[in-house]
Amino acid sequence: MLKPIKGSWFEFQHHHIPEGKYWNPICRHFSEEQWRVKIREMSSLGMEYIVLLCSSLVYQDYAESYFDSGIYPFAKDFVCQNPIEVILDEADKLNMKIFMSVGYYGFWEHAYDNMINPEVTKRAFVAMEKLYKQFGHYKSFYGWYYPDEVCIDKYFNSDFIEYVNKYSTFGRSFNKDLKSLIAPYGTNILIADDKYVSQLEIIDADFIAYQDEIGVRKAKPEQTEAYFAALKKAHDKAGRAKLWADMEVFEFEGDVYRSALIPATMERIERQLKSISPYVETVLCYEYLGMFNKPGTIAYCGHPDSVKLYRDYIEFLKKIKG
Repeated sequence: MLKPIKGSWFEFQHHHIPEGKYWNPICRHFSEEQWRVKIREMSSLGMEYIVLLCSSLVYQDYAESYFDSGIYPFAKDFVCQNPIEVILDEADKLNMKIFMSVGYYGFWEHAYDNMINPEVTKRAFVAMEKLYKQFGHYKSFYGWYYPDEVCIDKYFNSDFIEYVNKYSTFGRSFNKDLKSLIAPYGTNILIADDKYVSQLEIIDADFIAYQDEIGVRKAKPEQTEAYFAALKKAHDKAGRAKLWADMEVFEFEGDVYRSALIPATMERIERQLKSISPYVETVLCYEYLGMFNKPGTIAYCGHPDSVKLYRDYIEFLKKIKG
């Protein structure tokens, strides 16, 4: 039985400028109502979870926040003045759950340095305090997402485990019931053996949504079944973090990492779901924004093929629901 997509990453601006070609400029000018409509669109497809990619964004030559962080200036020329509050408020109405981002509080490309740099950690912890103080009363504030990820090169990097555990401990100091999510890459090269199980037993994350790495062309849909089958055995043995998937619903318009993201075909996405559905508890996707657009939406952003993917996915949902 193929699983539906139950949630998606979400962003106000895509961190990698070439990839965000089809939506970054448009989203800067979205009104509050347009952001609300985008959340309603996701809910209309049965999505329950929203993973905010970043609450602030640091480039090489400038930085911006999407709330009153006191760390970086609010995003210049951003029409909606309270986007994080808007999506939480709309998610409240729709009974959706948001994982709040703790990044990027260092240059987004320097993930490893961001994890171990005490200055970045200090900024991120200040941001977490302010985020919870400003928005923790929303019922949709479900947990934390840690975006500074490094490759699982056969096994988790020990610094990454320390990073996750440190942030989870701090996050629970505000509210012990908040969940934590990570979405590492390296799924195609990790070794899900007893050593890996021992790492799963100590990493303090409630959900691990492994990237299937189809969009970045590191694997083909037919290969990922073996990866996720092995991961299910490891997670079942560890008995701790829930096994989720971060399914890539994009293609690159040209070269990988150097061109715009465009929607994948529904045919490819079905093949992806066929491989991972038997093994994971929940399927998230990267990402709704830019890859899907409801026909006639007032919040259109993304590639022209995004309307077709929305329609095709609606038909897919009808098919799997019988």
